[in-house]
Amino acid sequence: MNLPNLLTLMRIFFVPLLVAALVQDSWGIGIGERIIHNEFVALAIFLFAAATDLLDGYLARRWKQVTTVGTLLDPIADKLLVSAALISLVQVRALAGWMAILIIGREFAVTGLRSIAASAGYTIKASDLGKTKMVAQVVSISLVMLAIRDVSLRPYALGGMWVVVFFSVVSAVMYFLKFWRMVDEEVKTRSRRDLLRMERKQKRAEMLAMKENAQRALEKQSTIKRTAN
Repeated sequence: MNLPNLLTLMRIFFVPLLVAALVQDSWGIGIGERIIHNEFVALAIFLFAAATDLLDGYLARRWKQVTTVGTLLDPIADKLLVSAALISLVQVRALAGWMAILIIGREFAVTGLRSIAASAGYTIKASDLGKTKMVAQVVSISLVMLAIRDVSLRPYALGGMWVVVFFSVVSAVMYFLKFWRMVDEEVKTRSRRDLLRMERKQKRAEMLAMKENAQRALEKQSTIKRTAN
């Protein structure tokens, strides 16, 4: 177990803590004369978990510790974190349900496309727009959490979520187009292979028929010679 994989597992561990901090009835932690409400605790957990997403990838590449387990767990941890935050915000009525469904649905759809492509031997790499979407998600979800207490931030939080929805839809379309091109190329390649295979079979059949005809002609000539003698 290396450090990048440990950070990824920590991000998964933070998911239930994030949900618990957000959906429980309003509570706070007293520090001196200040009270830190549960929304700010949830925000701290969310930002720390999001930071581990950047850190584990950087460390894995820098220390050359990219593993199969880390490659599989990292996107799962990201989707769990974002999905848990969105569902919790819908639960506390801080976010419209359709926005959460669209964003989460996009994540599952893209994961499905990449899995299908991987099973066919293709790799759909994360696009720059997809990476921008992740940054926009972190910023916008953080604003929504802050807006629970500070009403003046709600217009900015809503605007940020619209940006996330836009990036989610556009990046999903881009992933679908990449997938479609790969499938289209695979179908064309398979059709060409089938056509070449059929042509080879036809040529072999023609050559075999020519040999059989030549053999029959030789046998006929031999029969004629024997009869003449």
